[in-house]
Amino acid sequence: MEVRMPRFARPLPLLALAAALVSTGAAAPPGAATPPKVPVAAGYGGAVASVDADASAAGIAVLRSGGNAVDAAVATAAALGVTEPYSAGIGGGGYFVYYDAASRRVHTIDGRETAPATATAELFQENGQPIPFAEGQTSGRGVGVPGTPATWKSALDSWGTRPLRHLLKPAEKLARDGFTVDATFRAQTEANEARFRDFPDTRELFLPGGALPVVGSTFKNPDLAATYAELARKGTGALYRGPIAEDIVRTVRKPPVDPAATRNVRPGDLTTADLRAYGTKRQDPTRIGYRGLDVYSMAPSSSGGTTVGEALNILERTDLSRLSEAQYLHRFIEASRISFADRGRWVGDPAAEDVPTRELLSQRFADSRACLIKPDRALTSPLAPGDPRRPEPCATTGQAAPTTYEGENTTHLTVADRWGNVVSYTLTIESTGGSAITVPGRGFLLNNELTDFSFAPAAPGVPDPNLPGPGKRPRSSMSPTIVLEHGKPVLALGSPGGATIITTVLQTLTGHLDRGLPLVDAIAAPRASQRNQTTTELEPGLWNSPVRAELEALGQGFRQNPEIGAATAVQRLPDGRWLAAAETSRRGGGSAMVVHPHGTP
Repeated sequence: MEVRMPRFARPLPLLALAAALVSTGAAAPPGAATPPKVPVAAGYGGAVASVDADASAAGIAVLRSGGNAVDAAVATAAALGVTEPYSAGIGGGGYFVYYDAASRRVHTIDGRETAPATATAELFQENGQPIPFAEGQTSGRGVGVPGTPATWKSALDSWGTRPLRHLLKPAEKLARDGFTVDATFRAQTEANEARFRDFPDTRELFLPGGALPVVGSTFKNPDLAATYAELARKGTGALYRGPIAEDIVRTVRKPPVDPAATRNVRPGDLTTADLRAYGTKRQDPTRIGYRGLDVYSMAPSSSGGTTVGEALNILERTDLSRLSEAQYLHRFIEASRISFADRGRWVGDPAAEDVPTRELLSQRFADSRACLIKPDRALTSPLAPGDPRRPEPCATTGQAAPTTYEGENTTHLTVADRWGNVVSYTLTIESTGGSAITVPGRGFLLNNELTDFSFAPAAPGVPDPNLPGPGKRPRSSMSPTIVLEHGKPVLALGSPGGATIITTVLQTLTGHLDRGLPLVDAIAAPRASQRNQTTTELEPGLWNSPVRAELEALGQGFRQNPEIGAATAVQRLPDGRWLAAAETSRRGGGSAMVVHPHGTP
């Protein structure tokens, strides 16, 4: 099978080609064992890429039965709520980006969680001081109104072809019959063991028999299966009204903590009225031009589209394909640093803040910031922001403020169908394990998404658009992205990883589009992440590389991060096939599948 790439990429190298050749990339038949994970697959009929093979198989089964990309995305997401319960699920939220082939338009759904109506800027403060992050993380106070079920309804009502009750069946079966525990699931459980033990319902579910789940064992979640069955019968509105909603509110307002626990678990102030009032937001995507392509992503409340877009605009004036590896990474790091400085000052929930989205994405503003980059020396952080409304060459405005902490989990899926529709969908419950609070009898963890708000202004006297407020959406870094050429999709991608999502998507895009790496290799490449912080995070592949010393000679400073992100992507090949790509090793490797690996369109 020859895998031909678009005009802006080089051919697959031998390693990636071999992977594509041996990959069947198809879903297992119903009732079969968990399909193997493969990071790349190419074929006809549509494609799915996620972190989990069971979830990808659920999406492929929908495509094979005639469903479209939106149907498959919902089925895949529901399955991820079973097999990736520490990263996603109906207790969380996310952002859905959809390319409609019939109209050649990109649409988005903001399914971000919202704060209670009673929330104030001091939500995470006591006696005038911010509480420790860990105490906000594991609390009812950090729980926002979930947006994931409403996102599914909004997407299916607008563009789906299959009813929710059909799309939830694979996930319901997976929860009831169980999935095979892998090393990643066990490791994530172990990292949360102390938190999980303090909540009896969480302990009973995720520490069966009081012990960590054993790799190779079967993990079942009958309560979640029953919850999915209830949503299938009643619709997603059942999570926002009625018994499930009441259970959520009761859990948040009086967290079910083990009486013997010493942890200070603060209650939240969520009400049934907050759940009833929740709605997703339909809004225009962000859009920039880059190397003759159109790059679409999420507008605020996510900062993903504006920050990736600004960084690409900054980099576009430089021919990245001709630079040495060190100079390419130097410019990538500096563009990230600058765009994060502007993100921190200007981006929040536009329903509550005046966010200059259009100006942040203007080439004029990017050019005024790009001139700060010097090829022979690094900038220092925190860097002061620019003013997108009044851009001046090389100018910074106001006081520099550091980037606030953001948890590093989440999950992402990408789907394409036989008609050319594409979905890029990032969903989350925030921290790995979310709040660690399981809704009793319901089988799902609640998010701790409100901890994405700034607990206090990032710097005294500096305006912070990301403070909590009533009904407000916390700023996100999720960056589900779709790239078009002449109005047709050529690439879609996204990643988990908190604020590192932005740099992961940016590095994958530039690695593929500018440096010529095949998509699976661009995903696998060792990553750097600079977020307007004193030092840049490096994965071991760069930390142990000679390029680090070259960058340090320019004044760049580094710290290690063993793993940054876990991207998935799909790509349209010139011959009409879809290529699905995922991680080769991060988070245990991802799962890329296509409907017909060797078939016809």
